[in-house]
Amino acid sequence: MNLRDLVYRLYARRVEGRLDHTQVPKHIGVILDGNRRWAKASGSSPEAGHKAGASKIQELLGWCAESEVEVVTLWMLSTDNLDRPEKELVPLLGIIEDAVRALAADGRWRVHHVGTMDLLPARTQAVLKEAEQATHDHTGILINVAVGYGGRQEIADAVRSLLLEHARKGTSFEELAEIVDVEHISEHLYTRGQPDPDLVIRTSGEQRLSGFMLWQSAHSEYYFCEVFWPAFRKVDFLRALRDYAARHRRYGS
Repeated sequence: MNLRDLVYRLYARRVEGRLDHTQVPKHIGVILDGNRRWAKASGSSPEAGHKAGASKIQELLGWCAESEVEVVTLWMLSTDNLDRPEKELVPLLGIIEDAVRALAADGRWRVHHVGTMDLLPARTQAVLKEAEQATHDHTGILINVAVGYGGRQEIADAVRSLLLEHARKGTSFEELAEIVDVEHISEHLYTRGQPDPDLVIRTSGEQRLSGFMLWQSAHSEYYFCEVFWPAFRKVDFLRALRDYAARHRRYGS
C-alpha cells in the first residue's frame, strides 16, 4: 500500500465515523455517468469505459449494504442511449447483460427491471426477465436496473396502463376523470410499491437529471459528484451520505 492509498483510507474512515447513521437514505438512485469520458481521458475505448463502469456496480452495492440502504436504482441505459451507433450499442448491451447476470448470481440482491422492455433486443429482455425470476425471493437490497429507461416514457406508460385497466373494468372517461389522482398514476409506475428515492447521485459533474425518475424524485435530494463513474470511490459515496444527512428535508412544507 502506497502513501496515497493510506491517506485515502484514513480519510474515508474519518468521513464514515462522522456519519449520522440514523439519517441514511433508504432508497438511492444513481445516474452512472461518465464512462466514455473516463475512457477517453485514460486513452481507452468506450467499451473499456463501460466495462470499468460495470465493475464498479458491485463495489457500490457493497457500500450500500454496509450503510443499510434498502433500495438502489441504477440508470444503466436510457431510451436516448438506444440511438447510439450500433458499433457502440451492441457491446454496451452485452456489458449490461453481463452486469445483470452478475447481480443475479451474487445471491444477495433482488433484481427488478425498470424501463420499456419492448425497446430492447430479445436477448437483453431475456436476461432481465431471468434475473428477476431468479432473485424474486431474495431478501437483500432491491436493485432496480434501469435499462431502456426514460422518465417521460415511464409516465406515458403508467397513464396508458391506467387507461387500459379501467377500460377492462368498463369505466367511462368521464368517471375516470372524476377519480384519477396522483396515487392512481403511482400505482402504474415501473417502481410501484417501492419508496421514492431519498437521494439521487449523479457522477461526472453534470448537474441535471436528464429525465431520471421524474415522477418519483419530486422530493428527492440531489448530489452531483465531479468524478466519472468508473472512478467513483467509497469516500465519494460517503460524502454523498454525509451531505444528505446534513440537509433538512421539507417535503414542500
